[in-house]
Amino acid sequence: MCLTLANNGTRMQSTSRNFALTALLLSVGFATGCGKPQDRGVIVGGTIPAMQLSDKLARQGSVAPSHAETDSGKRQNNIEQQIVFGDLHVHTTFSSDAFIMSLPVMGGSGLKSPANACDFARYCSNLDFWSINDHAESITPRLWEETKQSIRECNAVSGDPENPDLVSFLGWEWSQVNTDPGKHYGHKNIIFLDTTDELVPARAIAAPRAQLAKAPLGIAAQMMLALTDFENRAFYLGIQGYYDEIENTPLCEQGINTRELPADCLELAADPRALFAKLDEWGFDSIVIPHGTSWGMNTPATTTFDKQLNRQQHDPKRQILFEVYSGHGNSEEYRDWRALKKDGNGERYCPAPSDDYLPCCWRAGEIIAERCSAEGVASKACELRAANARKNFVAAGISGHLTVPGQQVTDWLDCGNCPDCFLTPMDHRPGTSAQYALSITDFEQPQEPFNFRFGFIGSSDNHRAMAGTGYKQIQRKRTTEAFGAPSKRFDNATQGDQLGPMPYSIPLDIDGVGLINLRNMERQNSFWLSGGLVAVHSEGRGREAIWDGLKRKQVYGTSGDRILLWFDLLQGKHPIPMGSETESATNPRFRVNAVGAFKQDPGCPAHALNGLGEKRLQWLCGGECYNPSNERHAIDRIEVIRIRPQATSNEPLDQLIEDPWRTFDCPGDPMGCSIEFEDEGFVEGEREAIYYARAIQQATPMINANNLRCEYSEEGECIAVNPCYGDYRTPASEDCLAPAEQRAWSSPIFIRFASTNILKEALLQ
Repeated sequence: MCLTLANNGTRMQSTSRNFALTALLLSVGFATGCGKPQDRGVIVGGTIPAMQLSDKLARQGSVAPSHAETDSGKRQNNIEQQIVFGDLHVHTTFSSDAFIMSLPVMGGSGLKSPANACDFARYCSNLDFWSINDHAESITPRLWEETKQSIRECNAVSGDPENPDLVSFLGWEWSQVNTDPGKHYGHKNIIFLDTTDELVPARAIAAPRAQLAKAPLGIAAQMMLALTDFENRAFYLGIQGYYDEIENTPLCEQGINTRELPADCLELAADPRALFAKLDEWGFDSIVIPHGTSWGMNTPATTTFDKQLNRQQHDPKRQILFEVYSGHGNSEEYRDWRALKKDGNGERYCPAPSDDYLPCCWRAGEIIAERCSAEGVASKACELRAANARKNFVAAGISGHLTVPGQQVTDWLDCGNCPDCFLTPMDHRPGTSAQYALSITDFEQPQEPFNFRFGFIGSSDNHRAMAGTGYKQIQRKRTTEAFGAPSKRFDNATQGDQLGPMPYSIPLDIDGVGLINLRNMERQNSFWLSGGLVAVHSEGRGREAIWDGLKRKQVYGTSGDRILLWFDLLQGKHPIPMGSETESATNPRFRVNAVGAFKQDPGCPAHALNGLGEKRLQWLCGGECYNPSNERHAIDRIEVIRIRPQATSNEPLDQLIEDPWRTFDCPGDPMGCSIEFEDEGFVEGEREAIYYARAIQQATPMINANNLRCEYSEEGECIAVNPCYGDYRTPASEDCLAPAEQRAWSSPIFIRFASTNILKEALLQ
């Protein structure tokens, strides 16, 4: 059997009761070669024909505004400015969570290597660039070497380095999670310009996450699954070896310069300050990108960005981009409601519902009260049980659902949902949204206030080695993270709550509860999306050109469609593009141009079939690729958001975030939409202002756009839900489609107010 000895060398492989079973599986396991560890795989596809790249650029140029090439003042050596699309958040089964999600018993489709990710990005989604971002917590020294080599191999078949078909960036994800809101900093992707050993860290740098080194299924369960699902037996018998490799990697010694540590240890950084310090010790060019920030499945309810906005926990040189949208949902929008609140003593409590928000802790009390009343218990006693249920839920944090025995997804209705947000994540946390981050100010040094200056991107956060999955809204079980047993016979292996419904709440006891079950994965299935993209205004297709655009923050994010977007400040001789910081003594004037994405033809283009072959194309792409027609979607409207960062620490944020501040309807022209506008109140306000644009397409069907699929009463209250399950309860052929308006978010333009006198003094100096 594919089991290795534990650190103490005493792992039990059989007992008198299961000797026969063990003997059988030993013979089966060795016969199938299941002991072989994961490797980087083999890249199959070669370089995409140059004519395909020329056609892509020509199509874009035919609809680009006439000023697009000349406004920047940087067009040199006949290099055409263009918009390139990529995905800076891609996992393979080198990530431990992706590994578990790939198990056939969980509805997965098997191991997906970095080589698979390369072929998918090149031929299935036909991206211009991508990065690998497996969780550092599970990247052993061997897997880091495999990762680096695979990225080099992917770049090696990209053709001309100055005009490659695909640029592959190296990176990892620092996946920090803590149930204490004061110690939770969230997940960040780190990507590097270079790929050679001399110019990248010798190890990925992880966050402390001991649970990730433990197999979620015990040996007995692995053996039973191997017999139950005999066709995939090799997979189950290889689980223990995968986790043993992680567990047997020693931790690096603390307090030593990262360059002096051995390459064969797992290096930890407990918080962003430690992570940035280690990146400084390496000294390589890198970008750090917070993501999934408002995703409640991992983020404690009272967490905010405030503790990260200081000169220790934020690095303004590296942490320059913010992932506003991914397959986890939209982290852009701020609201003034909260899932939990704190009283005067700092104790957390469950707030009452408002007209537009139902806290899940409150719903826990309602569930218990309803059950209690159905049992014929006196109303006073039921009220006390409801209060206790709310208290238990609050104490359990992100695992509050486990305090309601026998809970089902349908019991929770639409609690935690942001009903007026675009494609909200499950249990949206407004205090960690992009708008919140941009509006707060650190006043630790009153003479030099400190702010975040993020550019906006989208990406997929895909865990199936599938970069840029949003090109078609199809095949939900393939293109999203839909996760669950494929049939009833595997139900017990995926259900975390085996208790029946009871008319009272129980405190959470985490002993014996697996990492997956601590999070409400079953409910999360209704919120998985196919993922977004990052677009870069680039002076070419090469690695350096794309990196330069990322560093300049001349980027924007999309919800998956390849919308074209330009957002400029019309100031001086040359307009100032999105992502820029400047100052003005006059009212600023802006211009926005947006063009809708191509409608997609079914199937795959000929070059994809030629590059991968029919069999691999079907296995890797599901027979569907990015395959643009000659017709574009129309832009419905352009929305402009204005944020005025705090000038004093007590300014309420809901008065500083104006969303939308301006709205401009578009004529429905497939050639795009162009508008100009001015902030007539900027000078009068005498304070900094931040502006960004949303280009919004006409509605089209999107996976899980209606997430829980509520049934509403006449009063507009959600009274029943029809979840989109990840398991057999929702057919694999059901894509759970609903109309939604795909969009693109520009990076902000940051404008400080400067009086005329200040500008004159600056000119004189």
